[in-house]
Amino acid sequence: MKAAVLHAIGEPLRVEEVPTPHPGPGQVLVKIAAAGVCHSDLHLRDGSVPPFRLPLIMGHENAGWVAALGPGTVEPGTGGLAEGDPVVVYGGWGCGQCRFCLGGQEQLCDTMRWSGLAPDGGYAEYLLVPATRHLLPAGSLDLVRAAGLTDAGLTPYRAVKKALPHLLAGTTAVVIGVGGLGQYGIQYLKLLTSATVIAVETAPAKRQLALSLGADHAIDGSAAGALEQIRELSGGEGPAAVIDFVGVDATMRLGLAALARQGLFVLVGLAGGTVPVGFFTQATEAAVTTSNWGSRNDLAEVLALAQEGKLTATTESHRLDDINDVLKRLEHGLVEGRAVVVP
Repeated sequence: MKAAVLHAIGEPLRVEEVPTPHPGPGQVLVKIAAAGVCHSDLHLRDGSVPPFRLPLIMGHENAGWVAALGPGTVEPGTGGLAEGDPVVVYGGWGCGQCRFCLGGQEQLCDTMRWSGLAPDGGYAEYLLVPATRHLLPAGSLDLVRAAGLTDAGLTPYRAVKKALPHLLAGTTAVVIGVGGLGQYGIQYLKLLTSATVIAVETAPAKRQLALSLGADHAIDGSAAGALEQIRELSGGEGPAAVIDFVGVDATMRLGLAALARQGLFVLVGLAGGTVPVGFFTQATEAAVTTSNWGSRNDLAEVLALAQEGKLTATTESHRLDDINDVLKRLEHGLVEGRAVVVP
């Protein structure tokens, strides 16, 4: 099969022929319809988030069709999978035995098991999935658009759910970064809360996009008065929740400085930023947490929202052969929503 393979840190991916995997007991082979290109793949390529092995086929946002079932999978006609079924792949593969996996949060298991980090991912014509539990029916969803829901749609959903207890009537939520994830974050906040939503984004076009997706306000995070604007728009109290989809020092400082008393700061972005946290460095009883991908159940809820037509997805499709050009566009902030590659 054709695949885009990372052979060395810092090098372009090589599109080449590799052996097509065959499903063993309990495994499923999925023919890839589309694989989302995630900003975290840039971190894998440059080594800031080191891949667990090389060579590696990246790609953890995947959708396609069941191509083959290994021995021991549930037989068709009994509620199980059948060849040709359209599926969405949940990529947070865990061991299935630890307390996190048994509690339905496999994305909190050892990350070396995730699709595209140690096991090969979906930048290829086929993907070997280790268990049927990692597949969800795609139904009538467009598979090219559905691929991005597995991370770009899923990760902000979990982050917003963490913030829900803080977002009472009359409160304000801030979304920092209106990229592939932030766009969904805005939509979830408007769907699930009555909070005023402020989008913080340096790119004018993305600020306009934020407003079109339902944000009540969109401000330039690099402007000298950004902090004062956030406080003014939140009634002087500050936002009850800030979700940072960027994660550099500057965005983290801004978000924590703006936060209201007993507010929640949720760090999602993987840019590696840090800020000091101490008794007097943020508002009284403010909390700081990270949010890591989402559970399989979270993904099922995201897919249900998409099936109901409640989510707007900005998706651009490219050939797998053009993967390095797509990564370059993503690196330079030229992808408005989610880019996907199609084998």
